Amino acid sequence: MKKQFTLVTLVLSLCSMSAQNFTRQDSLRGSITPEREWWDLNYYDLHVKVEPEKEFISGHNVVRYKVLEASDVLQIDLQEPMQIASVSQDGKKLKFTSEGAAHFIKLQKKQVPGEYNEIKIQYSGNPRKAVRAPWDGGFSWKTDSEGNPFVATSCQGLGASVWWPNKDHMYDEVDSMRIHVTVPKDLMDVSNGKLEGVDENGDYKTYHWFVANPINNYGVNVNIGNYVHFGETYEGEKGTFDLDYYVLPENLEKAKEQFVQVPMMLQAFEYWFGPYPFYEDGFKLVEVPYLGMEHQSSVTYGNQYANGYLGRDLSASGWGLQFDFIIIHEAGHEWFANNITYKDIADMWIHEGFTAYSENLYLDYHFGTKASSEYVVGTKSNIQNDVPIIGPYDVNTSGSGDMYYKGANVLHTLRQLIEDDDLWRKTLRGLNADFYHQTVTTKQIEDYLSEKTGKDLSAFFNQYLRTTMIPKLEYKFEGNSITYRYVDIVEDFDMPIRVFLDEKEHWLFPSSEWKTEKLANDKLKFDKNFLIETEKI
Repeated sequence: MKKQFTLVTLVLSLCSMSAQNFTRQDSLRGSITPEREWWDLNYYDLHVKVEPEKEFISGHNVVRYKVLEASDVLQIDLQEPMQIASVSQDGKKLKFTSEGAAHFIKLQKKQVPGEYNEIKIQYSGNPRKAVRAPWDGGFSWKTDSEGNPFVATSCQGLGASVWWPNKDHMYDEVDSMRIHVTVPKDLMDVSNGKLEGVDENGDYKTYHWFVANPINNYGVNVNIGNYVHFGETYEGEKGTFDLDYYVLPENLEKAKEQFVQVPMMLQAFEYWFGPYPFYEDGFKLVEVPYLGMEHQSSVTYGNQYANGYLGRDLSASGWGLQFDFIIIHEAGHEWFANNITYKDIADMWIHEGFTAYSENLYLDYHFGTKASSEYVVGTKSNIQNDVPIIGPYDVNTSGSGDMYYKGANVLHTLRQLIEDDDLWRKTLRGLNADFYHQTVTTKQIEDYLSEKTGKDLSAFFNQYLRTTMIPKLEYKFEGNSITYRYVDIVEDFDMPIRVFLDEKEHWLFPSSEWKTEKLANDKLKFDKNFLIETEKI
């Protein structure tokens, strides 16, 4: 007899995970501190000069904010070895104290609720080098085949404060921002949003970019190289917007062939998720010296101009070679990561689970439901079940990497339970409409899915997001009857599953208790589209 998983066990599991050795720096980085919560971001005006030969950057950031309640200490984040040279407000220099990457600025001006104020932060330094971008990020200082500097940033999880001063917590996004990047005159910078102009100044050029929409900190990027540009326009649900591509000259012809998948991606995702969320900023695909990243309206690409994931099919189904993984996956993040953004990285599955699932929906749109199912079910073999998908809160720590493949299969399972693809599509589009340009929590997403599908999904999400257990259906046959139950489940988990009898659909309704019903056993097949295990006993 196997012990049933209860809410008590769930609490103990979460407490154990939360008992990791987190530091005060983790809390300063990962929580909404008192020095953060009293002010709301409105606008960044970021200026960065990049000197590739020195691997050095310098500049300033103007931070505009709305006062929510009176206070006189404001937290700004910047990680070593970067250094803040000075902070000022209304032209007056301000004092600040530093505790690791957190810098506490003492304001002189009275902060009146409802008013908008600005501070200016001067900074410089040799930013942390990316070790294995984008997973271990920072600045990638590389060269192309001709010896030209080939430079890019990536900083999810690590934090944008690894290279520029900002309010480095995901809960608060600016409404818009400008990015001014100064580079050697023979190079080009590509950042987020629309290019407003280029200024020449001796041996340098400054590229001026404007982001018209809210943007999360890690989505802001700098990409510097000897780029060539080509582009097109796309007629979408909300009208026409620009598609721009920046690649190294040697890869121009490959890019023109491979990037035909961008309009195909937009067709599929606008169908399933709703309009592209950043029409005003356009969409860019930018070649970089690492695999790729979902930087908003400036998606980076390094997948060697081949289908699959560096030429491999992550599903072993064959369908993974029908699309370029980086184009489809990273662009899928425009909806889930950049439009709908987690408040706390503990809920990173909202980004990665839905976006891994988007690969399946891309296949569904262009190749059919059978192809999409075979693909997502094929990725089950990558699930590790090491730790829960949801991580500990307020310490800037994500959960298991299972948020990708397990997350995708959880959503695929939910699609089966709904049994109504029109409702499922309406729900996915509704998420992107109702949480448009917002930061969210897992609870908000769970409650929304329960409400819109008409199903209480509390136990469903507790099972898959908060434990490492895959529900197991134990069953046995006696004559023309089947007896069955679930084990390895949380309290109240009673997800129905679909089986086939001689190709005819039938539903079982297991729970933790044994159930028996009439069912011929010779041709019973379990539907592989459900994330469960089965064991005949």
